[in-house]
Amino acid sequence: MPTLHFTAMPAADSDHIWNGGRDAYDNPPETMVSDGPGHPCRHCLGNIDADEELYVFAYRPFAELQPYAETGPVFLHKRRCERYAAEEIMPPVLITSPDFILRGYGENNRIVYGTGSVTSVAEIPAYAATLLQRPDVSYVHVRSARNNCYQCRIDG
Repeated sequence: MPTLHFTAMPAADSDHIWNGGRDAYDNPPETMVSDGPGHPCRHCLGNIDADEELYVFAYRPFAELQPYAETGPVFLHKRRCERYAAEEIMPPVLITSPDFILRGYGENNRIVYGTGSVTSVAEIPAYAATLLQRPDVSYVHVRSARNNCYQCRIDG
């Protein structure tokens, strides 16, 4: 089984928002106050605690616009936080739900058809490893099984 690396939103993307940048739809991020679990920060990959301010904004985890470059809402601590660094350990945000969607993408950043699957948390490492062993899969996205929101990326 390949060693898995769970990677957070790139620091440059978070810095862009923290430095007053606009989101994927050219809107400023909205400020909210967390009401508790359920607001996972895509930079530190931890939950944003109740009463903490956060940003919600449209995020596209792809460098270029193309038909498979999904865009959706994500959360980010309003105060700067450290980027998730324990890449070989499943991040805390992935234990907040019973399951997630895993989907493989090719080198061309397109969805590899037939790879998308609602996967229980316990099965995430095994299914991600299976996908990453395929020659047509370059990386895997983890998305919410309920809302399809981007969580993190898995590389082998």
